[in-house]
Amino acid sequence: MTYSIVARDAQTGELGVGVQSQAFNTGAWVPWARPGVGAIATQSFTDRRYGYRGLELLAAGRSPQDALDELRAVDELAHLRQVAFLDASGRTAQWTGGGCVPCAGNAAGENWAAQGNMLAAEAWHVMGEAFEEASGSLAQRLLAALDAAEAAGGDFRGRGGAAIVVVPAEGEPWERVTDLRVEEGDDSLVVLRRLLAHAGAYRTPGAAAAREHGLPEIEVRWRTMLDAAETGDVAGARAALAELEAAHPNWRDFARLVATRPDAPQALGDIVGG
Repeated sequence: MTYSIVARDAQTGELGVGVQSQAFNTGAWVPWARPGVGAIATQSFTDRRYGYRGLELLAAGRSPQDALDELRAVDELAHLRQVAFLDASGRTAQWTGGGCVPCAGNAAGENWAAQGNMLAAEAWHVMGEAFEEASGSLAQRLLAALDAAEAAGGDFRGRGGAAIVVVPAEGEPWERVTDLRVEEGDDSLVVLRRLLAHAGAYRTPGAAAAREHGLPEIEVRWRTMLDAAETGDVAGARAALAELEAAHPNWRDFARLVATRPDAPQALGDIVGG
């Protein structure tokens, strides 16, 4: 009851899933990904075993097709499922059961596989084209694919939950580059785009980035203090700290704790102690 895309960034090796559905909380059910292993979308009367067990099988060396076939073989409701597997090398496998509600179907290309069911119109090819044509990070390209599917008609029941999950090319199973979701709402893709921009801003140091992307004012003030400390502007940093303390006195204790970190600005200890 959803449309989704699993994809790999050929440059970075990142793996990810983008999904949107009228269904509530779809981001907790459909997308699965593990660094260096693969990405899976499991939808249409969703069975999470395809995600959890599928990643285990890929990690054990199964091909996407073999892993998908093994799980389908023991699923009495396979005719109702829609699943996509992608491994760390970009190989894909897909299944759209005959019981999936139309429009339902799937398509795949180099480093991507797109699928949908309960759609107003076929959108899986459009998603792949949008992904291939988009630039930017893998998360941004996944979002472009979701936007294209929505423009083609999307889920015929309406809009709801949406999510993007991206994992690094290598790392521990719990590591994430991006892990964002919107549980419900007609504007879920709009909100998801805003959250993705905020996620990038939170990873980018400096007050300017916080201001540009509309992060909370308290975050701007905090970064203003750090920027001043980094450049040795003690007076400016203390003024920014005073503004933070006016909002809540615990900000100074937090700043003292940050000052003990090895990557903290050298002047921060003197500033928070003064």
